[in-house]
Amino acid sequence: MQRSYRHFSLEERCELAQRRAAGQSIRQIAAALDRAPSSISRELKRNGSRQARYRPGYAAEQAKARRWRGSKLLRNPDLQALVLDRLAKGWSPQQVAGRLKREHGRCLISHETIYRFIAAQIARTKNYAWRLFLPRAKSRRGCRGRKGGSPARHIKGRIPIALRPDQAADRANPGHWEADLMLFRTYGQAVLTLHERSSRILAIRRQPSKHAAPVAAAIQTLLASLPSKLRQTITFDNGTEFAQHTSLTQTLGIQTFFCEPHAPWQKGGIENAIGRLRRTLPRKTDLATLSQNQIQNLARQYNHTPRKCLDFQTPAEVFLQVLHFECDSTSPAFAGMTKERSRAIWSDLACGPGFPLSRE
Repeated sequence: MQRSYRHFSLEERCELAQRRAAGQSIRQIAAALDRAPSSISRELKRNGSRQARYRPGYAAEQAKARRWRGSKLLRNPDLQALVLDRLAKGWSPQQVAGRLKREHGRCLISHETIYRFIAAQIARTKNYAWRLFLPRAKSRRGCRGRKGGSPARHIKGRIPIALRPDQAADRANPGHWEADLMLFRTYGQAVLTLHERSSRILAIRRQPSKHAAPVAAAIQTLLASLPSKLRQTITFDNGTEFAQHTSLTQTLGIQTFFCEPHAPWQKGGIENAIGRLRRTLPRKTDLATLSQNQIQNLARQYNHTPRKCLDFQTPAEVFLQVLHFECDSTSPAFAGMTKERSRAIWSDLACGPGFPLSRE
């Protein structure tokens, strides 16, 4: 039978001290505590005081001090520098830990260790700047609830998400998109975001306003160059900026669907993506101070950040494989498509013209 070791509790140490002071032998104490005599002897030698008799409080402190060696990141400065560098780039602790495991073939550190390290630094130094290393820059972990209305009744031809094909709900099938509009404190400033459910690829574009016509035109421009198999459905929330969704069906042949009122979680992919973008593009941002290339850099950063749901591959790596497969197919509409052309399409769609790609 395998024996399991357990540490002495404070109550056991108190009883040990009392019996030792009463003059009982080690074997008598061991029998009373249901412990091995060797365990009693080791406890007295390791945690006892040379100047005085065995004291339970002092023994407990000695045992605790011996076990604690400090955080793994404190004991390994090189690993700490590597983790903090990637956190500073906007990666989450889970992404950092998962990517390091993928790169080294073994687990170097867990995401929970990283979270605890940041929390310990805040508690020890009272410097709340440490929270800026975390994705949402919160000193306490948890979610914040939000409330809002729904203008669904103003959208004509609205098809509820319950009627969306089953394959659209399965992220194993590419070609199903989600869209949303990011608004900012300055009136009229908006950024359109498109998110592919399978590869998690993200495309963003600055909008002149939240009016429905320019939003529909921007979506058409972004998706028109893709093969039809990669633009099958698109899901919106109930904002009036998507009121001209029927034009997308007419021009692109893409099916449009809408979430139920007050249920943005039904398009959780784009909600998650926007949450990540808000880390570097908060609502108080003045878009007038940013160039188009700076905004596109946010898509580049997102698309080249590893994701746990992709086995810590990047969305760019996954989508590039899918796009090459579709463009190299025998479909007559894309029989002449080359890999160079597909890379140009991807570059224009997600990262902006001239962005260097690699499949490494």
